[in-house]
Amino acid sequence: MSSRKSIVVPAIAHKFPVPNASRIGNMVMSGSISGIDPKTKVMPDDLAGQCVNMFGNMKSVIEAAGGTTDDIIKVTVFIRDRNNRGPLNDEWVKMFPDEHSRPARHAQLLPAEGPSLIQCDFVAVLRDS
Repeated sequence: MSSRKSIVVPAIAHKFPVPNASRIGNMVMSGSISGIDPKTKVMPDDLAGQCVNMFGNMKSVIEAAGGTTDDIIKVTVFIRDRNNRGPLNDEWVKMFPDEHSRPARHAQLLPAEGPSLIQCDFVAVLRDS
């Protein structure tokens, strides 16, 4: 059995001693990924801006783990307003344009805390490397 490896993307590293993701063998599971801007460390006020950043941050995490977005098989989205999925779906289709090859997705309510309007986590299975 392979040993566990912490995946940390410095630009979006958690402030607590928790990695952005963890990998064992070809399995990768992320922690919470927010819509913070990795360059400015500022959270946009709008859902569209947070969605752009969240998907970019997700891409950074899976690449740091040695994979690509094609390796992601499940995404759980935590969204403040589940009736406002337009910006989420716009960025979803940009990241996963092939309707015949998209990860499974589930949306849950994000509790009303802090500036985050949306967050996600993912599960990925990397191809043999």
